[in-house]
Amino acid sequence: MAEPEIDYKAVFQALPGAVALLTPQLIYADVNGEWLRILGRARDQEIGRYLPDDFASSPNSAGATVVRNLQASLRRVADTGECDAMEVQRFEPEGLYRPAVRDEDRSEAHGRPETLDARYWSMTNIPVFDSNGQLVLLLHRAEEVTELIQARAVALSLQEAMLPTHRPTGRHPVAVRYRPAGSALDVGGDWYDLVDLPGDRLGIAVGDVVGHGLSAAGVMGQLRSALSASSRVAPGPARALEVLDLYARSVAGAENATAACTFVDWDAHDITYSSAGHLPPALLHGDGTMSFLDQATHPPLGARLEHDAWPQATIDFTENAFLALYTDGLVERRREDIDTGVARLADCLTHHRRASDAEALADALLSDLLPPEGVTDDTALVIVRL
Repeated sequence: MAEPEIDYKAVFQALPGAVALLTPQLIYADVNGEWLRILGRARDQEIGRYLPDDFASSPNSAGATVVRNLQASLRRVADTGECDAMEVQRFEPEGLYRPAVRDEDRSEAHGRPETLDARYWSMTNIPVFDSNGQLVLLLHRAEEVTELIQARAVALSLQEAMLPTHRPTGRHPVAVRYRPAGSALDVGGDWYDLVDLPGDRLGIAVGDVVGHGLSAAGVMGQLRSALSASSRVAPGPARALEVLDLYARSVAGAENATAACTFVDWDAHDITYSSAGHLPPALLHGDGTMSFLDQATHPPLGARLEHDAWPQATIDFTENAFLALYTDGLVERRREDIDTGVARLADCLTHHRRASDAEALADALLSDLLPPEGVTDDTALVIVRL
């Protein structure tokens, strides 16, 4: 069977999003129709144009900053021969990638000035090689993600509304930290909760819902509220999680969510704990040694078809110890085994064993463990001084 003849020029024009081909010297060699439509330019205005000329007359504008970011990314691709996905870029109304508006659609025709909100674009730059392996072109693709960014902002607001406010809990200081994912397109379902219990006791829980976006934030709120309620009446964390597991089976999107629940008793000087497939809480003893609370682990919520009893364990603590509960954003990294990240957490806790209080230790952990370029998953962290 003969291979079909492919019209690559037609394929290029049909590519989704705005696409441009540039030389390694950053001169436009070709653009597709969507590129011209979005910029509102004619083809002869683009071909042969030097990319850094954009906003050259206004170097301090927001648009000029984006062009410099794009230029730096394209240079990296040219130097390394590897693809580069840029952070989401924000364009003000006067910036590049502003949708073309027909004269008859302009709001001035209705007696009021035209107003445009900022737009957000995801950009990817790809090297193109010839048959000899030589870099000959740079392919730049831009796709508008404004609606995704707006949805993320709503999801973050929903998360903040459903997470408990930072407040004094009894006479025992607690530090809580929540860091959204570094990517502007991601928002996860991480959560934490603090529950005052009868006697000199405190319930601390963290959890993580599979997925991202508004749906994950909504499921997170349901599970957090359900565990908060069950913890107030359950005799221990195992029973609280057992009730949560039964509830999660009726919540769409709660499958395989994880949670860790601990009850701290200062009168008995012990911690009772149970886990639903979550990373183990860490106990930094007063003498600087470390223990992970990993002796009472059950599969994630809803993972088992049949209901069964949940495990529970207890460990003693001494004064001046710290208890840390966290989600995987604190320790998990791409192309790295999760055990490596957990071991890094243990080393960091030991290193900061002389922290003055829970707040100082929480700040030290985030500073040492979160990469400066940001992470791809949310991070929740709770530190309790025992």
